[in-house]
Amino acid sequence: MAKVSKNARVAQRAANAGSGRDFIKIVQSIKDEKTGKYTYKEVMVHKDKVKEFMAGKK
Repeated sequence: MAKVSKNARVAQRAANAGSGRDFIKIVQSIKDEKTGKYTYKEVMVHKDKVKEFMAGKK
């Protein structure tokens, strides 16, 4: 099996621009005020929108 050069992988990334690799899973812990228990919320967010998502949650 031949080794793939670094430059070839860069060109491949541009071809896969619309793929699912552009999304990030964010897991937030949310504390319930009444019981004190934690629940976890999982959200898939585009990697360019992560800062906006986190700023809106605080």
